[in-house]
Amino acid sequence: MADIGTTGLGTTDIRQYLRGLAVFAGELPEFDPDAAPERPETLFVDWLTGAVDAGVREPHAMTLSTVGADGTPSARALLLKNVDRRGWQFAAGAASPKGRDLAANPVAALSFYWPQQARQVRITGTVAPESAERSADDFLARSPGARAEALAGRQSSPLRDVRELELATERALERVEREPGLVVPEWTLYTVRAEQVEFWQADKERRHTRLRYERAGEDWTRGRLWP
Repeated sequence: MADIGTTGLGTTDIRQYLRGLAVFAGELPEFDPDAAPERPETLFVDWLTGAVDAGVREPHAMTLSTVGADGTPSARALLLKNVDRRGWQFAAGAASPKGRDLAANPVAALSFYWPQQARQVRITGTVAPESAERSADDFLARSPGARAEALAGRQSSPLRDVRELELATERALERVEREPGLVVPEWTLYTVRAEQVEFWQADKERRHTRLRYERAGEDWTRGRLWP
């Protein structure tokens, strides 16, 4: 679709355009909350693998939402690294904007959406860094290009010349090739210890099915929510 400024389309036209887009198209999977497992991690893995089987592109991509020291929220997409009984894991540089947010406010929200199945999962909880050893293992498991990008650093800093980025990346990649065991010290593996996990299954008639897990010590309670 062309840019609004070049077409003369007004707000009403865009509203009508958006309302005309299809939602919840195709056959949707069933979800029976009464048959849900006791722990949310188990159901999450079931839904994640179901998204893979349904052909969802990058089903492990999620939105990470954090809050800065000044109270400003920020959200960005990144990849899930692992999930187990301890929580959901992702990695980032401690000096990056998200790393600074987490240092100031160690809480986060994770959001997954799998459009082919019209399913989403929302996770909120506290965040803690993993050990230097586990963080290093995660870093070394990245591709050479991904390690070079992290080594070049300066994430989110103003870029005045693309050539500067190219040169920094080339130098970083050369160093990675020379030193295959090199680890960026600030690279950190984080774990979100969920306090709430919600599973949402869309319904074409908008009678969406929502199931929320809430932590109770090391166990969980669960119950349905209104759409």
